[in-house]
Amino acid sequence: MPRLLSCDGLACDCKPGGKRTHHPQVARGFQKEVPLDRVNSLAAVLELPQKAARLFQRIKMSDTDIQRIEPGPRMSMAVAHGPLVFTAGQVARATAGASVGEQTREILELIDGLLAQAGTDKTRLISANIWLTDISTFPEMNGVWDAWVAPGCAPARATVEAKLAAPQYKVEIAVVAAR
Repeated sequence: MPRLLSCDGLACDCKPGGKRTHHPQVARGFQKEVPLDRVNSLAAVLELPQKAARLFQRIKMSDTDIQRIEPGPRMSMAVAHGPLVFTAGQVARATAGASVGEQTREILELIDGLLAQAGTDKTRLISANIWLTDISTFPEMNGVWDAWVAPGCAPARATVEAKLAAPQYKVEIAVVAAR
């Protein structure tokens, strides 16, 4: 006889139809017992709704599921793993040394490109971290950001003042997005 899962998720040797008073929740019918030899996934054990079970299957990942976008010797510009995409902090390349608004515009274009390579876009943003070398430029950066972010799709966001890697950089932005 296969071992069965009880109400508390522990294996026991209960016999189907037998008295199960040592499993009060099962006795009251809160959860049915599932033969271990028929359990194929965590979803079957927990009896998750079908939608949650599909999500569980989608996020079951291995190391081969990692997609490195524009990899370099020190870092990748973005990394996708399962349903998520993480960008490295992006700084202006062509407009380094220019105004905060110009640098922000270029950085957001770079982020658009990285997200596209990962198979997603700015409508799927989850979070954003923004670093400014001078917090007094916050309204200038926000003007460009507000024009860029998709309506109704604003991510969770933090903006802080920080010293960046080189003096020509005035803005750095990193985002996390869903695929």
